[in-house]
Amino acid sequence: MTDTPYTGPTSPEDIVDDVDAGSARLEQEADAILAEGRAFGPRPIHEAVREDAVAAGEWSRARAERLRRAVEDEPVKATLYALGLGVVIGMLIAR
Repeated sequence: MTDTPYTGPTSPEDIVDDVDAGSARLEQEADAILAEGRAFGPRPIHEAVREDAVAAGEWSRARAERLRRAVEDEPVKATLYALGLGVVIGMLIAR
């Protein structure tokens, strides 16, 4: 047997967890939200709905712009995708 040198007791700070990139990113975002000092708790429903509507509008505008750029970059590919999707939907409806 090989003798390993005694390193002393292991403390929780010595343990290294391999955190995947997604978890690390979410933890950083959560820390940033907490650092903002936003008040958590109940808030009026109209306020929450308005904020969600604004977020949905921004998301949809970004997606539409991304789709527009993709179609402009490769119009033949986009046309073939649309044709294929139309055929599949037509076959499903005809069943």
